Amino acid sequence: MAQLETQLDGVGSAPAGLPPAETLAPPRLRGGLRALDDSRFFPIFLLTPILIFFLVWNVIPLLWLLGLSFYRYKLTSSRAEKYVGFENFRDIYESSALWGTLGRTLTFMVTTVGLATVLGVGLGLLFWGSTRMPGRRLALTMLFTPMVLPPIAVGTFYRLIYDPTFGVANYYADRIFGRTFDFLGDKDLAFPAVIAVDVWMWTPFMILMTLAALGSVPKAELEAAEVDRLPWSKRLRYIVLPHGKFILMLGILLRTIDAFKTTDLVYLMTNGGPGKQTETVGLNLYRTGFEAFQMGDASSLAVVTLLIAVAFTSIYLYVLNFRESRAQAQTGAGA
Repeated sequence: MAQLETQLDGVGSAPAGLPPAETLAPPRLRGGLRALDDSRFFPIFLLTPILIFFLVWNVIPLLWLLGLSFYRYKLTSSRAEKYVGFENFRDIYESSALWGTLGRTLTFMVTTVGLATVLGVGLGLLFWGSTRMPGRRLALTMLFTPMVLPPIAVGTFYRLIYDPTFGVANYYADRIFGRTFDFLGDKDLAFPAVIAVDVWMWTPFMILMTLAALGSVPKAELEAAEVDRLPWSKRLRYIVLPHGKFILMLGILLRTIDAFKTTDLVYLMTNGGPGKQTETVGLNLYRTGFEAFQMGDASSLAVVTLLIAVAFTSIYLYVLNFRESRAQAQTGAGA
């Protein structure tokens, strides 16, 4: 017994001839690390690298953009920049063409986000309720594939599919309708064709957010609803939605901002054509800044776009917190 206790006492101890682990570091280093760990500046020390990155790549360019929006400045002109105050913003307000582009962008945003949300929530509920379905993981992997493809590949891929001469879409259109369509060249078909591609590309993202929202629902409440034989409509309304709405609304918010600034997909598929039937605010901003080199006008349009994105974020946060704020107000009034 004494021999066994001796062996147990030796477990975890330093081998013979070596000093204990806590004495391996120099005393000054141990004291400095302990003081840094106990210091109130330790969190700031950890955050400093990301704060520097954020300052260099976000704050400084944003301030530069804001200042440049008050100047008339063309990058390829030999003339010096000229301070014009709010004249660039007034030009945006008085431009009927730009208002048409903004309306088209909002239509694109509402349609794509709405369709992707409806399809994503429906498919997410389908996969959530079929955990024993054969090939479920393979099906989810295939569904998530469009989301990870680069827009340049998707735009090029679908431009070939929509091609009026040898495109796959026109092959089936000719077999079914007896005629072909110029999907990207027809003024009535180009905009819906681009919307369809964007919905195909980003519906998997809403499926992922829906599955994440459904995964946050406590199983105990779902089991209680199963025992009480609560209808599915009431389960979604009173159990699933209150727990999963935060994640789902976050997904809708991210998709709304991303759809509002869509540029690459439209540029690759139609370049805003035919005419300006598919031009978005992002594509207009690209043309103003990197084709016309009107940096002052482009900066002012970028500021307006940023403010609109901030407004969307504020609206979503207000809608998300409205029910909680009303419930707290009613609780306070009752007390």
